[in-house]
Amino acid sequence: MSNNIKEKIQTDLQQAKATGQLRSDRIREIVKAAVSQVASEFKAGSLELRTIVKDAVSAVMETVQERGSEIKEEVTASIEGVLEGVNSQRHENIAKTQTEIKRLQSQLDSEEEQLQKDVDVILAEIEETGKETSTSTKTVLDSVINGIKDSEEAALLKKRYAQLQAQLAIVRANLAARYGGRSEEVQNYLEDAKHWYNQARPQAENIAAQVEQKRSQLDDKLGEAGSAIARKERQLKQTLREVLLAAADLFKDKDHSDQPKLPRG
Repeated sequence: MSNNIKEKIQTDLQQAKATGQLRSDRIREIVKAAVSQVASEFKAGSLELRTIVKDAVSAVMETVQERGSEIKEEVTASIEGVLEGVNSQRHENIAKTQTEIKRLQSQLDSEEEQLQKDVDVILAEIEETGKETSTSTKTVLDSVINGIKDSEEAALLKKRYAQLQAQLAIVRANLAARYGGRSEEVQNYLEDAKHWYNQARPQAENIAAQVEQKRSQLDDKLGEAGSAIARKERQLKQTLREVLLAAADLFKDKDHSDQPKLPRG
């Protein structure tokens, strides 16, 4: 089986070479296609799978060895193809799970929104009832109700949660791009990052100039990453890394500006 894989890869590489198409992206596709056909038959870490992986990379190196030391891109492409081929089924499962998570998150958001509406109705009824009580009691009720409505801690926790989810989505995009994830998988993670990032954004009038500049930079980086996916650029990994760093930098600054004011004791 292993020899068949090696022969198939070398045959396909020679055909690509004969037509002038032996580029790194084509090498990656050839290796991925060959490995993915048989990878699902073997257990991860098994001797058979390790042999297939070794022979797949070897097939590429033997084909391009006449180029001497200028084969880094080709070797990189062969390893990326192996990773994509070995993990193709796993990435499909991840994509399905991610779709289910999105559905559940949408359901959760809807239920939380309805819960908030129910709470608002109850508080409004209590506030209305308070109008019939004494002035002192009404003052206490109003104070309690306003405290529940305007909880800075609750608002800050929601923002922190959205920030963490945005950063986590960018981390997942980085991991998917680095370890053979499909472009659709990476794009889905970036869309998640945009969604949570928008949830974490404060109102424009409350943004300091420096934070606003970094927010704009993160917007630009997210756009660049999406464009790189569409063009299937090899620069994608570096762009995603810059997105992650930009998000971390922005949220770090916002952490200081969002700190709640503690009462003085």
